[in-house]
Amino acid sequence: MNREEIEKRYEQWVACAAENDELADELQAMKDDPKKKEDAFFKDLSFGTGGLRGILGAGPNRMNVYTVARAARGVAAYVKANFAPSERRIAISYDSRIHSDLFARISAQVFAGAGIEAWIYPELMPTPCLSFAVRQLRCAAGVMVTASHNPAEYNGYKVYGPDGCQITEEAAAQILARIEAEEMFGAEELSSFEEGLAAGQIRLIGEDVYAEYVRRVSEQSVLTAEENIDKNVSIVYTPLNGTGLKPVLRTLKENGYGNITVVEEQREPDGSFPTCPYPNPEIREAMELGIRYAAREDAELVLATDPDCDRVGIAVKGPEGRHVLLSGNETGMLLLDYLCARRAEQRRLPENPVFIKTIVTTDMAQRIAARYGVGCINVLTGFKYIGEQIGRLEREGRAEDFVFGFEESYGYLSGSYVRDKDGVVASLLICEMFAWYKSRGVALYDRLMELYKEYGFCLNTLHSYSFPGAAGFVRMQEIMKSLRESSEIFAGIQITERKDYRDGIDGLPPSDVLRFALEGGGSVVIRPSGTEPKIKAYICVSAPDQAAAKAAEAELAEELARRMEQ
Repeated sequence: MNREEIEKRYEQWVACAAENDELADELQAMKDDPKKKEDAFFKDLSFGTGGLRGILGAGPNRMNVYTVARAARGVAAYVKANFAPSERRIAISYDSRIHSDLFARISAQVFAGAGIEAWIYPELMPTPCLSFAVRQLRCAAGVMVTASHNPAEYNGYKVYGPDGCQITEEAAAQILARIEAEEMFGAEELSSFEEGLAAGQIRLIGEDVYAEYVRRVSEQSVLTAEENIDKNVSIVYTPLNGTGLKPVLRTLKENGYGNITVVEEQREPDGSFPTCPYPNPEIREAMELGIRYAAREDAELVLATDPDCDRVGIAVKGPEGRHVLLSGNETGMLLLDYLCARRAEQRRLPENPVFIKTIVTTDMAQRIAARYGVGCINVLTGFKYIGEQIGRLEREGRAEDFVFGFEESYGYLSGSYVRDKDGVVASLLICEMFAWYKSRGVALYDRLMELYKEYGFCLNTLHSYSFPGAAGFVRMQEIMKSLRESSEIFAGIQITERKDYRDGIDGLPPSDVLRFALEGGGSVVIRPSGTEPKIKAYICVSAPDQAAAKAAEAELAEELARRMEQ
């Protein structure tokens, strides 16, 4: 888009958004800043299977009341075109981010104005609660207002299908077409949220739905009534100022875990995330306060859930009593081994058990599953693909065959009651696993080392490279093109297999993903992020010991950095 077109769009926003003081002030502030104008106006905010996600602010490439209302009109049009009148219900939830509650209410107003029943939680609730409500209330769709673990200046808008999964590629394409057919401004005036409630067009999701969700989470425990474990273990928990506080504490306490210390500075919902501007449990900075609390309380386990409580990070006591952050792969491997071992001991594994992981999740998990006779299904990056496989099993009458699913980015699920990663059930199972091993004199860190000794050391790392703005968007495309044309050598290692998922392979849908299998058992997977202006690279290295794995990984990481900078 050229400067003249950008300027024209800018002037339209100045005229049409004048009544919104916050946006009007921002528009005025960028009046003489061509770079800010370009970033905000060079394109519309992208909509895909992950919905919308972007920086809060003015302009079509930002999250604001106008881009959200336009997206909601597109979702409403899609539902009306594809579902009978009796099926037209949409569930809505939201997290603690700036304007999440506003965006959720605007969506409810748009849906109600379109003649669709809008069901909204009366307070902020996690993403898995939204997935559950969609299924429980038999909705045609669901909307979760969240930017997951992104920094405070972001927000997002995830759309779910009637199965409780994030929407498919086909549904996303249809919704996008209907969004693009909508004008940004000039829509008919909507009734207020309160008027919608009074008229019954907007309804509050009741306590019964929430209570049933907690009950279904509790069902995932693999403890038997006869087992005696100490549930009074000391645990530190932080919701990182997000949605996890009430559901995580309620679930843990109803299951007997009462010795929980909450990080006070991160207890209450706060979209500015004052003590962790990047509220991502994958990084130490977000866990630092919890680790300090654990040292003070002599707690062996630290739990952290991200703002929409679909991811969980943990820290456990390691060598010399210091707390060690476990990766998503490591926590996932521990949970997979624990669940399979316990169910095998109890003779509760189904006849054809299934474990599901993404292609960028550690290969070691597949070896653990095989040890228990559990089959492994590999899917594309994104938990929605795990959810889709659970749905397929359910349609085949095999829902009980699903044992566990996880992805390296700290997402875990046991049970088919929801179709997205669930930080609440993960928190319960992590605490249960921790208490079970501790009652037998085994620390989680030591159990992880035992797994490495049994299956070989496997190091998995994620590297992200940012490419902001219009120029960055073009650069990302150039890099992916260059990688597709690269040689048969990567960091001096022979490429033994090259997989390009762009046209769809291995029974998976098309996706802009490259996978290089390397001589010696390692691999590199590279893909553009679907929600941020980033390229993500996943390195997997198998080696005799940790030192050798770190050395090999460092060489691969150096090669990747060089290719990203060319």
